[in-house]
Amino acid sequence: MMKVLITGAAGFIGSHLVEKLCGQDIEVVGLDNFNDYYDPRKKRANEKRLTRYSNFRMIEADIRDRPTILRMFSEEKFDGVAHLAGMAGVRNAVKHPELYFDVNVNGSQTLMGAARDFGVSNFVFASTSTVYGESKRLPLEETDPCDRPLQPYAASKRAVEILGYTYHFLYHLNFTVVRFFSVYGPYGRPDMMAYLVAESIAKGKPVFLYQGGEMYRAWTFVEDITEGIKKALEKPCGYEIYNLGREEPVLLKDFIARLESYGGKKANLIDAPKPDSDVNESYADISKARKMLGYEPKVTVEEGVRHFWDWYINDPNNF
Repeated sequence: MMKVLITGAAGFIGSHLVEKLCGQDIEVVGLDNFNDYYDPRKKRANEKRLTRYSNFRMIEADIRDRPTILRMFSEEKFDGVAHLAGMAGVRNAVKHPELYFDVNVNGSQTLMGAARDFGVSNFVFASTSTVYGESKRLPLEETDPCDRPLQPYAASKRAVEILGYTYHFLYHLNFTVVRFFSVYGPYGRPDMMAYLVAESIAKGKPVFLYQGGEMYRAWTFVEDITEGIKKALEKPCGYEIYNLGREEPVLLKDFIARLESYGGKKANLIDAPKPDSDVNESYADISKARKMLGYEPKVTVEEGVRHFWDWYINDPNNF
């Protein structure tokens, strides 16, 4: 049986990836430090959800803890790594750049070193569309130099992408970068826009709406993202970068309107200017992932929003 390590396994995308791989007879070891960036009880609830899989177990540790990471790789003999752990959140990174580089860069290097030392056949790294910065070429393509990140979160992710190439070049580590575009879905993080809007609709909590919602995003349902990660894990390819997103840009205000239609009332929106860390438009050219991985997102925004709202309103952990 193939054995895969998923870092950040108790998080939003990580917990969905655990379910996908466990459902396909893959042995999965999860790693998470259950930090307090948001309420750790949400991650504990995700962990509890995953305990029904007999081929899954969780290890609680920090990716910066080198002795623990090396011991784990030595004992477990992983075939692949899906590295999703790290500090998330664009605006929080502006406030705490040193933390983001410590966790995202140093922690990733620790994992890469362990993967090299213990012969892991494939390392898939979760990056972000924010590495493109304010690129003028749309849709966004992997060939963009990505050398003008607008905030520390994007800069830390781009640094790991580059370090991954070094580990491939010098140590022959298969390293695949997958750049995510505006992921949403059940068990989403409470700091993400979809969750904030749902919470505003359900509870009346205020939420800032930048630039009147006149911002385009490639809203991508989490199931399509995890399918792309799975395909990347199945195909070691030296060093490659893939966009995982959708090609159809959707205005933020239209995305919000869809949520409001399911909630039956308006969100409590507060107009605010766009922060310097945000971009006006971001959507993906996925032709490379389509050709090389067979990646094809299937969930429309209409379907995805409905699934997300149904989960939000029916999960007692949200109330």
